[in-house]
Amino acid sequence: MSQQLKGANAAVRELLLALSVGFALPGPLPADLQNRISSGAVESLDELVERAEASGLLRPDGTVAGTVQHALLAVTPAAKKHALERELVAVFTSAGQPLGALARDLARGGLADPRVAAELEVAADMALEHDPALAVQLYDEALLAGADPVSTAARRAQAAAGDGDLDAAARIIDSLLVRTDPPDLRRGADVAAAVWAQRGMLARAADVYSWLGAERIGSSAPLAVVALAGSGDRQGAEAFFRPDAPPLSPTLLAASLAQTGRGVLASLGDHPQQGIPVLIHASDMLNSAAAALPLAETPAALAALLAMHSGEPHVAETVCRAAVAANQGGNAAQPRLLLLQGWAAMMQDKLEDARLAVTEASKANHWPLVPRDEILCAALEVGLARRNGDVPELLRSWERAREAMLHTSVDLYALLPWGELMIAAARLRETRRVAHHMEEAWRLLGRLGDPLLWSVPLHWAAVQAALLGESPAELAPHAAALARASVHSHLAAVFAAAGKAWVSVLAGRLRPADVEAAARGLAAVGMPWEGARLAGHAAARADERRDMMRLLSCARELHPQGTPTTGGTRAATAPGSAAGDGSGSGVQQDASGLSEREKEVARLVLEGKTYREIGEAIYISPRTAEHHIARIRRRLGAENRSDLLARLRLALGPDHHQQE
Repeated sequence: MSQQLKGANAAVRELLLALSVGFALPGPLPADLQNRISSGAVESLDELVERAEASGLLRPDGTVAGTVQHALLAVTPAAKKHALERELVAVFTSAGQPLGALARDLARGGLADPRVAAELEVAADMALEHDPALAVQLYDEALLAGADPVSTAARRAQAAAGDGDLDAAARIIDSLLVRTDPPDLRRGADVAAAVWAQRGMLARAADVYSWLGAERIGSSAPLAVVALAGSGDRQGAEAFFRPDAPPLSPTLLAASLAQTGRGVLASLGDHPQQGIPVLIHASDMLNSAAAALPLAETPAALAALLAMHSGEPHVAETVCRAAVAANQGGNAAQPRLLLLQGWAAMMQDKLEDARLAVTEASKANHWPLVPRDEILCAALEVGLARRNGDVPELLRSWERAREAMLHTSVDLYALLPWGELMIAAARLRETRRVAHHMEEAWRLLGRLGDPLLWSVPLHWAAVQAALLGESPAELAPHAAALARASVHSHLAAVFAAAGKAWVSVLAGRLRPADVEAAARGLAAVGMPWEGARLAGHAAARADERRDMMRLLSCARELHPQGTPTTGGTRAATAPGSAAGDGSGSGVQQDASGLSEREKEVARLVLEGKTYREIGEAIYISPRTAEHHIARIRRRLGAENRSDLLARLRLALGPDHHQQE
């Protein structure tokens, strides 16, 4: 082709090169070519076009054939190509036309031109709050075209953080904040604080705002409230933000941030539940604004946390679902919102929904979970395994949680997972692993004045851990704290009654009516599994059969959709069915000769469970468990216990070995 375009065809080559660079017919064309055509030094434009089309080098629509374009651009010296591109940019500029997609092509092709850089920067700014991933690309291309890396640093860091690339955001923002007088400082501080928060170090986020100072805080004051309050500095938060102050501008975004600050401060006050609707309003407004900002916590996440700490997990689930649908906070915020949605589902005993949320969170964006979300996910998996009675899965999840603990620290918005880990540690006799973190949690709450909304659920977790550890000395202060809080908090009253009922059960002095009331109270505040567990344990220790059946009925009513099995799955039971009432042989048998209910009992027998432990696990009486085992022994023809265990392993087959 190069030979074909030499000599008399040089003018055709010049035309094709101009069109390959981005010029369009009928013009204007590069000045040199246009002058030669006008002076008659070469053929007319129509004749040049006709010859190019006749040779198959130019398509009828005026575009150069792909292979021809590639070859021309490859053999043309870079200096000549860039000179033509600058002429092209001048044509667009003089006509007042934006370059559009051409600007990206020019930057990627190596053209350094301030006009191209400026247009790409403007496009990136427009995408920043709504499409951070696109903004990252546009800012990178603007740098290629010669944009100033310092003046764009804060915005580039915001884009990277919004897309979920914390490492890139941190590197960019560090290069900015070390400067004596960095431009766009407040935005840079917001990004730095958001990155620290997602790394699980909220106290460092608070340090960023303390360094920024009240005189430079401006519209970021509500964001400072979230960081400072969450790390235990209530006075610092109040110094930055007055709850009665109007938003700095009448926009959805400004109003959303102002409401977020008000909601967080309200949660620390005498009427903390008032913070829930305030934060829900903030979440709704941010959903409408569709802005992906660098936030230490989204208003949806904060609203969900307040709702769960108040015994309203159904509200938390709804808020998170709406925020996920609206992509609140951009890609970076999606995993946390999904995990909080899953936590709310777990509290309501919707374990399959919770597992689905964990799966969705892990693939919500193309980055691994940040440390803050990793520990939330690990604690959620621990909670699911504990509620399923799945000891092997509990041990696996605990190992993941132990690793996650090393990469994060305690803050106000992480108390739910730390409470779950405290209970699991007591269950596994690993309390030493969380002791230091729990001490920090109590100190943090103390610095905030022990706000009821945040402290009551953690006291309840401590009560459960003390019960598992059979430690009355550790139980007493938390039980007393719940009793004191009962005057002002309905949730504390429910927990205090439940704790008292648990103590009576374990001491063998239970009163069935009190236990049932406590169990139903737990269910009423969104904790049906905890209520069923209390009633089930009490039934196994009841002296009177009448009391036992009453408590078993209560347990099944609170936990109707299934019972835990050793494999981490649930066998569905319907009220009134054989499997559901603990009598009879249950549902259809398979080749093993055992019903699903009998196989469930058999797995527990192979784990070495006693009659009482089997009853507690699947909400049947010890006597019914004994009857099941006797029936299984007769059906399998086992002569003694060792023979029964051997036959059970054969009957359960590969499924059992896989679970082991």
